[in-house]
Amino acid sequence: MYKKTVEYYNNNAEKFVSDTLNCEFHEMQDKFLNYLQANSNILDLGCGSGRDSKYFIEKGHNVSAIDASQELCKIAKKLIKKDVICKDFRTIDYNNEFNGIWACASLLHLTKEDIYKVINKCVKSLKINGILYCSFKYGDFEGYRNGRYFTDLTEQSLNDIIIKIDNIKLKEILVSNDVRKGREKEKWLNIFIAKTNDETSNDYYVP
Repeated sequence: MYKKTVEYYNNNAEKFVSDTLNCEFHEMQDKFLNYLQANSNILDLGCGSGRDSKYFIEKGHNVSAIDASQELCKIAKKLIKKDVICKDFRTIDYNNEFNGIWACASLLHLTKEDIYKVINKCVKSLKINGILYCSFKYGDFEGYRNGRYFTDLTEQSLNDIIIKIDNIKLKEILVSNDVRKGREKEKWLNIFIAKTNDETSNDYYVP
């Protein structure tokens, strides 16, 4: 299913970029950056067009950009003027390297089991007190929609995933409107998670 989704982005890269590149997304970008110090190391996990990587670079941060789509990697490389790694999110293998991980509308293409595994990998990749941001379409749908696989989440289904993950603290959870023109009524679940140094720590949202 993941392969089919990547093929969709390879075949529709130009349209996807035209729909998302110029979206005004500073509210979430700045919330994320407010958790970080100057000159932080950021992993943009699923960089798409490179829009967010470019913003973070312009703010003085060091960005490593990854996307599973070869075509999107080519486009993002031109935009941010640095290499973009073409890689399956499920195979990342970093250890205490990043102050922040930005996974905007990327992990939503995985199954719940893989979301759990990748968030675990992200926690391992973060330095202590590092921040993970990820976002999902709001709801209970799981399956193919518009040529791609989606896992939508609510506060409760998010809880069911992160309650099993140690060394984290949920800092913020926000429901927002889609920023794309004509899709403002669509809702998104935005999550900010911190890595802690307490192996027994696990703090999550209670409705």
